[in-house]
Amino acid sequence: MTLPADSHVHSEFSWDAPRGAMEKTCARAAELGLPVIAFTEHLDHTAWPAPTDGPYANLSESAGPDGLVTPPPFDVDGYLATIERCRDLFPALRILTGLELGEPHWHADAIAKVLAAGPFQRVIGSLHCLPHNGGYAEPFGIYPDRPAAEVVRDYLLEIPNVVAGSDVFEILTHIDYPIRHWPGPETFDPRDFEEEFRHALRATAEAGRALEINTRLGFDRLIVTWWHEEGGDAVSFGSDAHYPEAVAHGLREAADMAEACGFRPGDSPFELWGRVG
Repeated sequence: MTLPADSHVHSEFSWDAPRGAMEKTCARAAELGLPVIAFTEHLDHTAWPAPTDGPYANLSESAGPDGLVTPPPFDVDGYLATIERCRDLFPALRILTGLELGEPHWHADAIAKVLAAGPFQRVIGSLHCLPHNGGYAEPFGIYPDRPAAEVVRDYLLEIPNVVAGSDVFEILTHIDYPIRHWPGPETFDPRDFEEEFRHALRATAEAGRALEINTRLGFDRLIVTWWHEEGGDAVSFGSDAHYPEAVAHGLREAADMAEACGFRPGDSPFELWGRVG
């Protein structure tokens, strides 16, 4: 089996990636024999308190006088120009444009302006923040104040609002996002949240979206199984690579898992994988 398309990759236009990452990412993809790569760049508008420690402490330097990290404007022209440069440098690699829309149901007007400046070939939607203390915060910023299980449940309960409140994205990404910073000490078990996962997956399927198998941590097979059982028609794959070294991480294992759960490749490497039958 060849590697599937890596359709959730970030580059120099992401907050935490170094300049020149796009070319290095394409070089890595070509080295691995990846047929297609999509740069689904972050398009975020939700401001949240600057972290003082943890994985995103470096973003505190970007905080304003109010102590909030406000996402910078997205440089559409610069992004598209860099895509074209990469296509010239790597003609054998299919390189697609894309966006990852953060909280698209909250920022419809701002997102519409960027989409109109496209073209963007792969648009995915994500949920990074939740309401907290009169504002918004990422799960890792909420865990110290609330029971971890409550945070995960609130996150999953917001997913139906995401898919119902925006129709501009085709794929829901990293539905397991709050697990990345699960505080423990017990190991996270998705079975403790089966009802909430199924509710979120069912709403996503009914909205006609695909589900991304995000390999940044290693996606739990149970979630893919529940997705199939709740009527999900398609899956995509994304390494969520913010750095070239992470491109295609875990994609082969994810493809094997998707096939075992009842999904098969399309006619071309870029197509979504559809459910059997």
